[in-house]
Amino acid sequence: MTVPRRTLGSGSAALEVSAEGLGCMGMSEFYGRGDEAESIAVIHAALDAGVNFLDTADMYGPFTNEQLVGRAIAHRRDEVVLATKFGNERRPDGTRVGVNGSPQYVRQACDASLARLGVDHIDLYYQHRVDPRVPVEETWGAMGELVAAGKVRHLGISEAAPDTIRRAHQVHPMTAVQTEWSLWSRDVEDDGVLDTIRELGIGFVAYSPLGRGFLSGAIQRIEDLEPDDFRRHSPRFQGENFVTNLELVDHVRELAAERHVAPSQLALAWVLAQGEDVVPIPGTKHRHYLDENIAALEIHLSDEDVRALDAAAPVGSAAGQRYADMSTVYR
Repeated sequence: MTVPRRTLGSGSAALEVSAEGLGCMGMSEFYGRGDEAESIAVIHAALDAGVNFLDTADMYGPFTNEQLVGRAIAHRRDEVVLATKFGNERRPDGTRVGVNGSPQYVRQACDASLARLGVDHIDLYYQHRVDPRVPVEETWGAMGELVAAGKVRHLGISEAAPDTIRRAHQVHPMTAVQTEWSLWSRDVEDDGVLDTIRELGIGFVAYSPLGRGFLSGAIQRIEDLEPDDFRRHSPRFQGENFVTNLELVDHVRELAAERHVAPSQLALAWVLAQGEDVVPIPGTKHRHYLDENIAALEIHLSDEDVRALDAAAPVGSAAGQRYADMSTVYR
């Protein structure tokens, strides 16, 4: 199949990407052990298939995920739309320093990412989290300087509130807002973010479109997760929340069985059906899951299909918070 393209942003901020991207975070951290050779093979397979939109961040690893992606694309840079992020400051030993949006840090972080990735520019550079101590106008002023210097082509923001998005967009045109969105996490439909970006002509990049793997149906017990998997400590994977959320997944599995597709494919198709300005970036460390995710692009949902999924997993139906500490999102 030919992977279709979608456009994030509008006007001078427009950026064409594959309709589905590849989240690379789990290749280096958070989802148990990684295998670098297999991860690089996944990235190469994605590019071969026409998935050109790769997503990473400096804090993944920390730092090692950018290095891995850099090695994978070393001889294929012209095939890639490369996105990375700054703002969640960490030390090399993994210690979390906090959110940093100071102009000096923006410049330092960008130079460090360019070096780790082995590239001369970043296609889409996100502010990963909003620093409550630094006006977003100051952070975005520095980000705009990176564009003027040719180090960055387009700008985005992650987990930001509508007013913050507006203020940043006034400083420099914004290409994309990246926030969690899936049948399992539908906050953006109810908090003004979607209305804001569509008014302003900004694209939406949906991370964790498979509900951190939960919507695949493969996780039936907490023991299915590796001991060092961060999901073991996520509120939605705890106690009664886990049991309640399994019921939601069962509804999705039933609808997927009726269509003879995998639950993960139906969940991705639902995200893709939310609009041509939406690009999901499912993450995987394995080629067979990559193939399964790409095949979801061929599933076309009718209005009736979408309504059935909306009813199976309505807004607010997932039990538990998305993160143990929600204080750094939606500022």
